[in-house]
Amino acid sequence: MSDTSDKSDAIPAGSETVPLPDLRGRGLVLRPWRPDAEADLDAYLRGLSDPEFLRWNTPSILVKDLADARVSLRARSENVSRGTEAAFCVTDEETGAILGHVGINNINDTMSVALVGYWTLPEARGRGVARRALALATDWAFRYRGLHRLELGHALGHDVSCRIGEAVGFRYEGTLRDAMFAEGRHDAFRDVHLHGRLTTDEAPV
Repeated sequence: MSDTSDKSDAIPAGSETVPLPDLRGRGLVLRPWRPDAEADLDAYLRGLSDPEFLRWNTPSILVKDLADARVSLRARSENVSRGTEAAFCVTDEETGAILGHVGINNINDTMSVALVGYWTLPEARGRGVARRALALATDWAFRYRGLHRLELGHALGHDVSCRIGEAVGFRYEGTLRDAMFAEGRHDAFRDVHLHGRLTTDEAPV
């Protein structure tokens, strides 16, 4: 079982006032993003403008400079305060270096479901960072946020993301046709692999 915050720090479902906790374990610290911190803005911009990220993800609004990064992070912070998102900056437990991002997105408390997303900076790849961060965030979402189901979608052909999801217990459930923008386009679409995990599923060892 991953090591998260104490149960007393749990965020009630639908909370609009309790801030995100720091999640510690697996050699990582997941903390809230800081929209006005230069290091956070630089890492966030690098992550969302990285060619490998853009190969598999086409955001509806591109983050092209630090001003865009600040706007995007502030919007995420507002979503966090409304209880509809949990956006974590993934950092190294020993050095504090920023490694990437993991989010619990589009939280629907009525259906007790949310979407997960993640990315890592180029220098953090190949070290299991995304897998470890997703495991921490998933454990928190079930045990402390009280969600029942988490969904993970990735572009067809993104085998690395597929393996990460399956390693954390997200079972492949099917292919969604034209459910994501095509690479670099907002006028074309591509298929998506859907994975899901329930709080009642046995956690992978």
